Amino acid sequence: MIPEISVSELALKLKSNEDFVLLDVREAEELKAAKIVDKRLLVHPLSRLAREGAASLPEKLKKKDETIIVLCHHGNRSAQVTHWLMKQGWSNVINVAGGIDEYAREVDPSVGLY
Repeated sequence: MIPEISVSELALKLKSNEDFVLLDVREAEELKAAKIVDKRLLVHPLSRLAREGAASLPEKLKKKDETIIVLCHHGNRSAQVTHWLMKQGWSNVINVAGGIDEYAREVDPSVGLY
């Protein structure tokens, strides 16, 4: 089973001073349409991860105990990445159920829809 949080739980985490990485695995074109602005946001498209594997991850994500919250458009790609990272040995990875689309609809419409 893949660990998940709801978009309302993500909103609470974003308001906190909690230390985590919000890993957005969407592609560049998608980021133009909708984006959460937060200092903990790190963009690493799934296409690059699929091509280059774990070696392509930014240094901050190399620690396998880092808290990583994975986000995509609807939650499908981020669920795949969450599962994959767990299989690679990361211990604290969480998928955002519903993705940025649900976040924009239920929490903050200013992030945009597409």
